[in-house]
Amino acid sequence: MNTVPNARQIGLVLLLGCAVVVLSFAYLDVPIARWFSQNLGHLGAGLSSATLLSLDAATALFLVAERLVRGQLSAMSKTLAIACLTSMCAYAVNDGVLKLFFGVPNPSRVLLEGARHTFHFLSGDRDSSFPSGHMVLAGSFAGVFMRLYPSSIWPTCALLLFGSMLLIVGDWHFASDVIAGAFLGVSTGALAGELWRVHSN
Repeated sequence: MNTVPNARQIGLVLLLGCAVVVLSFAYLDVPIARWFSQNLGHLGAGLSSATLLSLDAATALFLVAERLVRGQLSAMSKTLAIACLTSMCAYAVNDGVLKLFFGVPNPSRVLLEGARHTFHFLSGDRDSSFPSGHMVLAGSFAGVFMRLYPSSIWPTCALLLFGSMLLIVGDWHFASDVIAGAFLGVSTGALAGELWRVHSN
């Protein structure tokens, strides 16, 4: 049984993902962020992207050292290494290219400083909000495991959903940031996993 999606299925998922991001951006982002801000307040600093990147890098370096010492890695260790490297690369592209291109202000700027919640193309910075770097990091890591270990799909989806809710509730990101980041991350991870699977075969 062929479990690889065909071009039509991929196109449909991409179209649906874009529609959800656009609808959230236009109608849900600011009301949801304002509600959580008014009812819970800003929850303060969370687990920073730098911390997550450091964990990815430390894990990858440990696996490289293990490979040098033992001469080989288990299939799970190889998957973990690919997931870490994919996560770091996806984050770098998101933080260094996409956030700068879209230029969407983060919730604090919109709710506290009066910035407009819109795209400011080619005017972003690293504090811009869209897509969420946290979700790109987590989603690309999870996407590798989803592709190579299909039994992990539901547990990883549950963890990603929990993480996305924390980002929205804590006023760190708008809903569309999180949806776009998860979509981009999981797609990148799944592609990396598929490329590794083809290479391994």
